[in-house]
Amino acid sequence: MASGPLAGIKVLEVAGIGPGPFCGMMLSDMGADVIRIDRADRVRGGDPAKPPADILARGRRSLAIDLKQADGVEVVLRLVEQADVIIEGFRPGVMERLGLGPDVCLERNPRLVFGRMTGWGQDGPMAHAAGHDINYIALAGALEPLGRKGEKPTPPLNLVGDFGGGGMLLAFGVASALVERASSGKGQVVDAAMVDGAATLMGMFHSMAAMGVWNEERGTNLLDTGAHFYDTYETSDGKYISIGSIEPQFYAELLEKTGLANEALPAQMDKSGWEGLKTRFEEIFKSKTRDEWCEIMEGSDVCFAPVLALSETANHPHIKHRNTFVESHGLTQPAPSPRFSRTAPELGRPPSHAGQHSDAVLESFGFAADEIARLRDAKAVV
Repeated sequence: MASGPLAGIKVLEVAGIGPGPFCGMMLSDMGADVIRIDRADRVRGGDPAKPPADILARGRRSLAIDLKQADGVEVVLRLVEQADVIIEGFRPGVMERLGLGPDVCLERNPRLVFGRMTGWGQDGPMAHAAGHDINYIALAGALEPLGRKGEKPTPPLNLVGDFGGGGMLLAFGVASALVERASSGKGQVVDAAMVDGAATLMGMFHSMAAMGVWNEERGTNLLDTGAHFYDTYETSDGKYISIGSIEPQFYAELLEKTGLANEALPAQMDKSGWEGLKTRFEEIFKSKTRDEWCEIMEGSDVCFAPVLALSETANHPHIKHRNTFVESHGLTQPAPSPRFSRTAPELGRPPSHAGQHSDAVLESFGFAADEIARLRDAKAVV
């Protein structure tokens, strides 16, 4: 029996890439029974004892369906009748052309939450254009500020568009619609667009610009590496540490621990002194190894942390204490988050091969054995 605050919620995830699977993982992590509807042509077999190393696919059963067949589409619609949520990440109009659009699905199940994940949104001049994370955050104004002074914008992996402004936004939208359904009894469509989500994440910076405290020249502001007290610094062993000493009391401790407390320095917020102080800090931090700076600063109010590689993170004492990463089915992976005091989520099944649970899923939704056999013979279900 699944645990977590979404236990008992049935979700259909029409398989896609990036933000869609991330949303499916989040819902599954919270205890929802998420069934991934994979394309029939993705079925390659695979040993269930050797799950794929795809963390974003964890926790779900996989049902492989040929959605080009009418029988395959009807299978999905029968699942929809019993589902709470369906999520998809196609371009606008694709689900409608498959015969699985919101109108059809909500007619079958008026309580259904229909979650849609796109880059540009369901409407607008660019709605049908191709794109990726880098494009969505560029248009939303979230890419231009990222980078150092005099350098070009640097994409923050695909964290802002695909995951923070995409999959996580859709998961939030789905959860919100489920809460509303509890009072109205009705489902609805959730239009989650990565361009919208990235713009939402930039809310504070729009406020700072309106207050006149944000300069559009990249790498010259408080939080974009312009300030000497909010940046990363190389250490003598070629590794890096991070400093975020914004508040005066934290900055004072930074000066004390770097040996600068008794020097006559420009005021902390005097921007004319930032470049010179950054040079001083670069020299100071390069005088010791990363571990030596950890001994001096870690756990203090400097607002300090070592910059860890993926291979190092799980072994840090704080991360280990909180079990932020767990070992499951041969994979070291992030544990479900956030945490709950009563309905604690737990990791479910490992990532599945496409079509691995087709028969079991159909049986659990009430399909008879002869129906399943007919669908398999017709290759509507694989």
